[in-house]
Amino acid sequence: MTPFTYERASDPAAAARAVAARPDARFIAGGTNLVDLMKLGVERPGHLVDVSRLKLDAIEPRPEGGLKIGAQVKNSVLAADEQVRKLYPLLSRALLAGASGQLRNMASTGGNLLQRTRCFYFADVSQPCNKRTPGSGCAALGGFNRIHAVLGATEACIATNPSDMAVAMAALDARVETVTGEGAPREIPLGELYRAPGEGPETTLGHGELITAVLLPPPPPGRQVYRKVRDRASYAFALVSVAAVVDAADGRVRGGRLALGGVAHKPWRVEEAERLFDGGVETRLFDRIADAALSGARGYGHNDFKIDLARRAIRRTLADAAGDVS
Repeated sequence: MTPFTYERASDPAAAARAVAARPDARFIAGGTNLVDLMKLGVERPGHLVDVSRLKLDAIEPRPEGGLKIGAQVKNSVLAADEQVRKLYPLLSRALLAGASGQLRNMASTGGNLLQRTRCFYFADVSQPCNKRTPGSGCAALGGFNRIHAVLGATEACIATNPSDMAVAMAALDARVETVTGEGAPREIPLGELYRAPGEGPETTLGHGELITAVLLPPPPPGRQVYRKVRDRASYAFALVSVAAVVDAADGRVRGGRLALGGVAHKPWRVEEAERLFDGGVETRLFDRIADAALSGARGYGHNDFKIDLARRAIRRTLADAAGDVS
């Protein structure tokens, strides 16, 4: 680990200014991702700005409905919150499917959204990786790519986003509240937070821009289900995950939401697939939705199986969410 300096921020705007002032500065909160990357030599910040003690740890009802979740709310606290469990069980289940109890006690809401990929080659500084060194290549393309993306990937990168929480929040139409390095507030739809591979930085946040909260609208109608398919029952990242909301009554499907994890550089939603939810009681409705959601999917050898796995996971999750309507 390379030497670094450290300061504790007094408020969000001061934290944003402190990081914006130095190209080698980074925010640190729970440190469950950044510290690991520093040990591996992947991240080498010269200055850390600690935001863990900022007053951003509240879960508050919004006047128009929904919740405002502070960026420093711990994952374990968010998963156990009574309002979240009642209104957004999808989010609670996604959080409990991630990491371990110890890590959830440390990991923050904002940090979870910004955690970096768990690609083997990204974590190995002896291998070429465009995320670490732009223009060096992507070792995963011709390497062992079982955990890698089958949607939204490019020749620049086929790594996946590892967050379970982000998949649930994408299905719930969350928005991210930030303060920029100049002190200005900003709101970003979660779907616009992550950039496609090869388009520059991994997120649309500017250097020094700090996530202060996540804004959830009122919950959508329907039953919420989260399913995570992984190599072992706990403490493993998703091969495929599915966040689904299905509004069904009187034997008919009236609407729904669908987001996929473990298959792309960001939580994956497809408008064309979601438009198919208004499909009545067609026996092959969920097959059609799965096909639309996976349109353009491509394997890279070891991860070819993910496409069929995702299709089956989508069908099963939608059927569970719909209850008797399938």
